[in-house]
Amino acid sequence: MRRELLPAQSPALLRELHLLTREGNLNADSLRKLKQVNHLVGLLRPAVEDVLARHPSAVLVDAGSGNAYLGFILYELFLKDAAEGRLLSIEGRAELTERAKERAQRLGFTRMDFQTAHLEGAPWPERIHLLTALHACDTATDDALLAAIQRNADHVAVVPCCQAEVAAQLKGQRQEVDASLGMLFQHPWHRREFGSHLTNVIRALTLEAFGYQVTVTELTGWEHSLKNELILGRRVHRENRPARAKLEALLGSFGVQPKLTQALGVGPAATRTPPA
Repeated sequence: MRRELLPAQSPALLRELHLLTREGNLNADSLRKLKQVNHLVGLLRPAVEDVLARHPSAVLVDAGSGNAYLGFILYELFLKDAAEGRLLSIEGRAELTERAKERAQRLGFTRMDFQTAHLEGAPWPERIHLLTALHACDTATDDALLAAIQRNADHVAVVPCCQAEVAAQLKGQRQEVDASLGMLFQHPWHRREFGSHLTNVIRALTLEAFGYQVTVTELTGWEHSLKNELILGRRVHRENRPARAKLEALLGSFGVQPKLTQALGVGPAATRTPPA
């Protein structure tokens, strides 16, 4: 299949990412992957252009980067021809980090850095201007969001992956919450699904509480994945007290306190004792 509707990437980059054959063709699977990443990049474009306009030496971080497809494409589109700015990819698997380093060297992407670390213990930059986390599993998404909030990231974009923390906390709370709310997660299947939904609601509300304007949407084009929720945040204030009050009330209603809110010192508001 010929390359189509994707004029932004150079053939050299696509070959390095093993998406383009020597003949200059894309197979169906490669075309699908590339369209997915390009769709996400299109959504990120306003954020990237904003931070580069205000911070020429901006630091972009791709957390849990995997093969760093997103990082390479962001670099080529926005940083390759710029005088400043760096992109840091953080990945826990050393073999992927080394492979990505070699690719960057061959491509001459000199301001693209790679770090082997799990997000929970990663040595983050002092200042982050844009942070992305694409399918960082379970609480790794929370680690990325925590780093973004603590380092005053101007923009955040996460596509959460599988998550079990809140569902596990809900298991012991059904008798403690209002009976009608408890029905939402009475069965294990519903508890997993509701726990996943509640986790992302808490994440979005946490961003709002710390001054972000938040948009939650579907990452269209990722229909093959069950996890295609995109949370975008743009920092507009230092804090948002009404949003924090809502967050504390939500945590109190369900008796949960995920890793992200614990790390930020946000606790559940006191709730009334349910009737016997």
